Amino acid sequence: MKHPFIYLASQSPRRRELLTQMGVEHRLLLPLPDEDAEALEASSPHESPKAYVQRVTLSKLQAAQRRRQQLGWPAAPILCADTTVALGKSIMGKPADAAQAKAMLSDLSGREHRVLTAVAVVSGRTLRQALSESRVRFDPLTPAWIKRYVASGEPMGKAGAYAIQGLAATRIAGIRGSYSGIVGLPLRETAQLIEDWVEI
Repeated sequence: MKHPFIYLASQSPRRRELLTQMGVEHRLLLPLPDEDAEALEASSPHESPKAYVQRVTLSKLQAAQRRRQQLGWPAAPILCADTTVALGKSIMGKPADAAQAKAMLSDLSGREHRVLTAVAVVSGRTLRQALSESRVRFDPLTPAWIKRYVASGEPMGKAGAYAIQGLAATRIAGIRGSYSGIVGLPLRETAQLIEDWVEI
């Protein structure tokens, strides 16, 4: 059954832009004031980056299902996604402050890391999931550049303390995989998940 729209349970403006790029009608299904959305992103000890990003995505999706029912909104597919940066087995979430952002960027300097984006969509009782894994390599980053970049504010609220679609692009030596997945919503995988439920 085709629906006229899907719900996007994400606060990311990049994900909204990517769904719009796909031509998918969507409505935001954002956390209510009494929800602690950030608590869902806490990592567990010894959790792999892949297990972490998939668990967080499913937790967000379950919260969004409860929210839709609580609000009494009409049934439609709900899409959720989460992105994390992994350096080896270490999970690099969103920096808590400027000092942590500087430390993350120093760790990523001149090295290749993975960007994992998990996507999950539920329609009725049917759940579909996908995982996009890409690799990104930074040029060596000088302390002066890192300081300026962090001062720009761009690293805050971003996994790994950078946005590939922003100023950080000037220091990316190369990527392998899905550019849209690195931004936050892999378009190919997302299209495959939702094509039976909404017009693309």
